[in-house]
Amino acid sequence: MLLCFEYLHNGSLQRYITEGSCGLEWHTRYQIIKGICQGLGYLHENSIIHLDLKPENILLDANMVPKIADYAYARLLSEDRRTAPENFATSLDYMAPEYYEDGVISVKSDIYSLGIIIMQIVTGQKDHANTKSVLGGWSRLESDRIHH
Repeated sequence: MLLCFEYLHNGSLQRYITEGSCGLEWHTRYQIIKGICQGLGYLHENSIIHLDLKPENILLDANMVPKIADYAYARLLSEDRRTAPENFATSLDYMAPEYYEDGVISVKSDIYSLGIIIMQIVTGQKDHANTKSVLGGWSRLESDRIHH
């Protein structure tokens, strides 16, 4: 079997976040975000969840058009398949906190990852709230809600 892939001249989005999105024009950042949203929208319209959306899996062509790559964990979403696949070892920093709560996956898992990526593109920084701090915040909010 022979597989042919498009050569994506600008590598992964990770390179631009690590080196600082500040070097990218705002219009370019907007186009990258828009392209990722359109690609993810296409997947979700076709009942596919990616489950490993992160800057390393977003490749940029010569015109900085993003292409979502690495479908190793992608799944066709159905009513009887709401849990992660066996040997699921995605990048935990990009996984939605509800996955840790009950192991359920959904389109929301990709949307959470997308939100982190958008923040990284806008700020030019890789730092973001880790899952433990997000879960801790949710627990505090829930506790406050119950006690008030």
